[in-house]
Amino acid sequence: FFFSPSPPPPGLTAMEKKLAEYKCSTNEAIQLKLVRFPEDLEDENTTFNPEYSHQVFGDDEVAFGYKGLKILLYYIAGNLSTLFRIEYTSKVNEKFDCVEADDVESKIREIIPPGFCTNTDDFVSLLEKEVNFKPFGMLLHTYSVHNEEAGEDITYQIYKADMTCPGFQEYHERLQTFLMWFIETASFIDIDDERWNYFLVFEKYNKDGATLFATVGYMTVYNYYVYPDKTRPRVSQMLILPPFQGEGHGAQLLETVHRYYMSSPTVLDITAEDPSDNYVKLRDFVLVKLCQDLLCFSPEKLMQGFSQEMVMEAQQKLKINKQHTRRVYEILRLRATDMGDAEQSRSYRLDVKRRLIGPYKKKQRELAKMRRCLRPEELTNQLNQIDLNMQHEQLEESFQQLVSDYRRVLERLAQA
Repeated sequence: FFFSPSPPPPGLTAMEKKLAEYKCSTNEAIQLKLVRFPEDLEDENTTFNPEYSHQVFGDDEVAFGYKGLKILLYYIAGNLSTLFRIEYTSKVNEKFDCVEADDVESKIREIIPPGFCTNTDDFVSLLEKEVNFKPFGMLLHTYSVHNEEAGEDITYQIYKADMTCPGFQEYHERLQTFLMWFIETASFIDIDDERWNYFLVFEKYNKDGATLFATVGYMTVYNYYVYPDKTRPRVSQMLILPPFQGEGHGAQLLETVHRYYMSSPTVLDITAEDPSDNYVKLRDFVLVKLCQDLLCFSPEKLMQGFSQEMVMEAQQKLKINKQHTRRVYEILRLRATDMGDAEQSRSYRLDVKRRLIGPYKKKQRELAKMRRCLRPEELTNQLNQIDLNMQHEQLEESFQQLVSDYRRVLERLAQA
């Protein structure tokens, strides 16, 4: 007897189809707002979405069990008091569909601090008290940015705060929730450690004749101890909230933080923890801006090559470490080089490639060592030759990429 395989239970694919309708992208479902006026609540233009939600909802960034899911996370623009609400048009029913919807609420509750509102009326009454909110800590810098839309200059201020400021700890707990949505590998920091410094950017705005403050972004910096009597501040997290991105606040913040530490005799230099590509571009711009007027970076000295004098002056005056000083040198030397002149262009290319080839050469030595142990002599030479050709290609690619990054920094500098 032959048994034919039993046909799939009728309706399985229909069931699968039905369940697929109950999957929602959490990056679309989460709706964030920074609210200044009651009418912002209904205004779709004030809504923005996360870039990431994998740390809360898993790698697929999907919530299952709902149709038309909306996860509302609205913040009052200044003190970030929060409204959290979940809306949906329908939800799977355990009794009939034999599946359970994701517990979206408890996942969000894990990252937002308690004390949030769940209904709009409570939130609006908190909004009326916002006029009492003032920035925390010590004012370091004030600057203005021209806003095309409003047709006026808007004023911003940068403050340095710490956990001893009344109310700051609770505010920081609300502020750091944004990290989860906009920094891919974000984690919350240990606020009990006194070596953290917090730098905050606020916008000043008017409401009914009063001056109010809106949160724009912030940076956290950890002060590492360096034997015997110095510290090395390390930038840990930096976030400019999406409604304010692209307006130059990141550069203002980083430059202000550099200037703050520059005045301290105990600071050795400033570094960053696992910086993103965007942060490196921002840092290049800020450091070049700070360094371009130092005597050691004059065009004639740039043409003589990277020097110990540059390393010393950048570290002593601006708290910039050797590695970053080297990048500054390469960017400023590019500006001073006539790339249309064959001799100048060749000299620049060789100078940069000499630095880029360092890691390759080290790898080469390690490979050679391994192969001496493993393979006959002639094979080693052949493999090294293949490696060299690949190296030259990769090296040229790295060089071209670097020059295009450097040119962007110089363009931005020309406009600053």
